[in-house]
Amino acid sequence: MSSSTTNDTPAPRPHQGRRAVISREDLMAAALKLVGPHRSVSTLSLREVAREAGIAPNSFYRHFRDVDELAVTLINQAGSALRQIIGEARTRATSERSVVRSSVEAFMEQLRADQKYLHLLLREGTVGSDAFKQAVETQLGFFEEELCQDLIRLAALKHTGIYQPQLVARAITRLVFTMGAMAMDMPEEKHPALVDQVETMVRMIILGTQSMAQADSSL
Repeated sequence: MSSSTTNDTPAPRPHQGRRAVISREDLMAAALKLVGPHRSVSTLSLREVAREAGIAPNSFYRHFRDVDELAVTLINQAGSALRQIIGEARTRATSERSVVRSSVEAFMEQLRADQKYLHLLLREGTVGSDAFKQAVETQLGFFEEELCQDLIRLAALKHTGIYQPQLVARAITRLVFTMGAMAMDMPEEKHPALVDQVETMVRMIILGTQSMAQADSSL
């Protein structure tokens, strides 16, 4: 047999269904497809994520040390994306009421979004590992910082005053996330009523801090 015949032998074909090149973002998207309102990212296995992404399990390690590192990266991305979405909603608002309403609506709309960012934060903040809970807590802290600055800006704009804005921002953030966790287990048709309740609760907090600021200034 001549050497030319050996050169005609077809090269081995890659494993069917597996992708030759994949990015960190592809792996994160695959993990997001697997989690949901009733499944924590802590239950995902490396092989499961790799299979969803269409790669060999060993290829996972080119991007992440383990599933825990992937999960923390996902939590950070989820927090950043949600802050941008809700921040844009606040920026578009033109009055105090619409600021509250648009922010709450933007938050609740994320329960139905394809990215499942809110599901991830709500679930991992309650049932995830200590590392995941700490990552969620860090993201909540970022929400509070940004909200605090908005509250101070609005109070100055409307000359209403604000009492302990950091604590007010924390109260509102924790309230909205707690109510969001409740909404995950509710039928979607009940969400509008929940939005109304959360809006009223937030406005109560805001009116309370304005009253306390006025009382404090009169002492």
